[in-house]
Amino acid sequence: MIVCATCLLSAGEEDPYMWLEEVTGEKALAWVEKQNAESKTQLEKVDGFKTVKEAALEILNSRERIPYTSRYGKYYYNFWRDAGNVRGIYRRTTLEEYRKSQPKWETVFDLDQISKAENENWVFKGAQFSYPDYKRCLLSLSRGGADATVVREFDVEKKEFVENGFYLPEAKNNVSWRDRDSLYVGTDFGSGSLTESGYPRIVKIWQRGTQLDEAQTIFEADPKHVYAYAGRINRKNKSLDFIVDATTFFTRSTYLIVDGKNMKLDVPADAEFEAYIHDQVLVKLKSDWKVEDKTFKQGSLIIQELDAVLKGKKDYRVIYRPEERVSLSSVSTTRNLILLSLLNNVTGVLKVLKPAGNNQWKEVSIQTEPNGSISVFDTREDSDQFFMNYESFLTPSTLFLVDGATGKTEKLKSLPPFFDAKPFKSDQFEAVSRDGTKIPYFVLHRKDWKLDGSNPTLLYGYGGFEISLAPRYSAVTGKAWLEKGGVYVIANIRGGGEFGPQWHQAALKKNRMKAYEDFIAVAEDLISRKITSKSKLGIQGGSNGGLLVGACFTLRPDLFKAVVCQVPLLDMKRYTKLLAGASWAAEYGDPDDPEMWEYIKTYSPYHNLKKDVTYPRVFFTTSTRDDRVHPAHARKMVARMKEMGHPVLYYENTEGGHSGAANNEQRAYNAAVEYAYLYEELMP
Repeated sequence: MIVCATCLLSAGEEDPYMWLEEVTGEKALAWVEKQNAESKTQLEKVDGFKTVKEAALEILNSRERIPYTSRYGKYYYNFWRDAGNVRGIYRRTTLEEYRKSQPKWETVFDLDQISKAENENWVFKGAQFSYPDYKRCLLSLSRGGADATVVREFDVEKKEFVENGFYLPEAKNNVSWRDRDSLYVGTDFGSGSLTESGYPRIVKIWQRGTQLDEAQTIFEADPKHVYAYAGRINRKNKSLDFIVDATTFFTRSTYLIVDGKNMKLDVPADAEFEAYIHDQVLVKLKSDWKVEDKTFKQGSLIIQELDAVLKGKKDYRVIYRPEERVSLSSVSTTRNLILLSLLNNVTGVLKVLKPAGNNQWKEVSIQTEPNGSISVFDTREDSDQFFMNYESFLTPSTLFLVDGATGKTEKLKSLPPFFDAKPFKSDQFEAVSRDGTKIPYFVLHRKDWKLDGSNPTLLYGYGGFEISLAPRYSAVTGKAWLEKGGVYVIANIRGGGEFGPQWHQAALKKNRMKAYEDFIAVAEDLISRKITSKSKLGIQGGSNGGLLVGACFTLRPDLFKAVVCQVPLLDMKRYTKLLAGASWAAEYGDPDDPEMWEYIKTYSPYHNLKKDVTYPRVFFTTSTRDDRVHPAHARKMVARMKEMGHPVLYYENTEGGHSGAANNEQRAYNAAVEYAYLYEELMP
């Protein structure tokens, strides 16, 4: 472990940059404007900036993109942005039309028109449809891309907002339909109604035609918990209502609402209630569970009849048991099928189960492509049809319509290749971390590359919250980096979910350093294989990945030439005090616990900066409208580095939320300044 002994900012020292935590403070915004101007002046003149911006915008706005849909009733709905629809339109078509190369679409609402009429900067955050008629939806609209939304009821037949319909003001709302005339609502009901993480802790039933303050409270979570919400799973002729009380980010109590009473599901706190199908309940385990003389293994999917669950029985059966290097990514259900999305050594596999009588399930064979990522979506309770998407690093996405009952697949859409992939290939290598653990990583490169240490290489990582980095097609990366002669690397470090819950849990709290050791091991392995060298190696990560690259460049400043640090956590002493930070204590630990802080401060980037060390010129990016990870993390880090005399670049988009951009124009600009920076550092 690398401990900072001469950091300028010690744990007990007054932080001189607290004023940068005032998100829209006049002084803070003036500082942001100055940093933005300096960075834009430098980066916009870099050779390649304009080319990348134009290419990225062309890709993002291309009419050849796959218009992914969600089916409600007979219609397939799609949200679409392009050059003429900057904020986007919500539109629909039929399956017959959707099968065509150029479907006819019916516009349901135009967000550009609504934003202009209301003088708002609306960003679409989703639509929830009423069941079973699907004639109305709850629209979630965000100002500038923030997590907080305004919720408004919309009539998709009349194409207008419902007069005196359901409406929730701006908050981090949890809302879902209970039936056509009532909702389950969690919102900011006033003082004391939010958790310390800033999310709703009170769940109410809100009846149509009544005021929100008349809604009936059905659950209250402890303020120290993360959030609470309720929902309804609709099945044919039956529904199941539930409440989830997230006690931490990774543990929860699940209650089934039966005859107006909340009945707690008797499973381990870290188990996840996944689905309800054929009067059976599906639960995914994150740790071993011993029940009498049986032990259900971590990562298993277990099932039991609802009646038995309600009687308090634990007669669960295993329908999926994890294998070595295989993990269960997600569970979906159709009318009769259970769909298991798996990762086998970090490539996608789909397993489909159908009823076999006597409450048993058997596998259905579905033809899928190897060595890529497979995602399943648009599963409905009234059909066994579903959409399946396949992609790999060098193969554009292909969308299939699958008939799960027969196993038949129909190719519907394909993304065109936005760059020529023929000269490139992908390889999977392994690095050995400090404790001997083998860490896989993918490398995208030219087939005729030379292993002489001269390849400009960009290493990307995340390593947290059980999120997996599987093969994905990135046209912008291909166009802006691979075609320019760059090598692109994705590290599957611990903290992620690539190999199941244990891979994530291996880097929690006092084991956090293992994620950073894994990432550093991959970097060193790239150098030892002569793929690249220290002077040609850059790293990139966002959010928790921003913390990753922040920790790594402060721990090993000698190892990297370039660092792109996006919407990051960096001040790990105050992260629980900033916006949603308290919700992540289960991942990082509580810095207010003296013993925990002794460990956290060994990697907290803000506290490990030193004046007399040579750092790479880091490029930090964030968003003023990010209401998840506070922009002050990046702001204060930059201010501290500048005070010490370290070269640094900073760009803060004034909107965009945690994603960093509110529209395609902003996404293209962000890509252009990031690649311009990388060109300067790694391809001079």
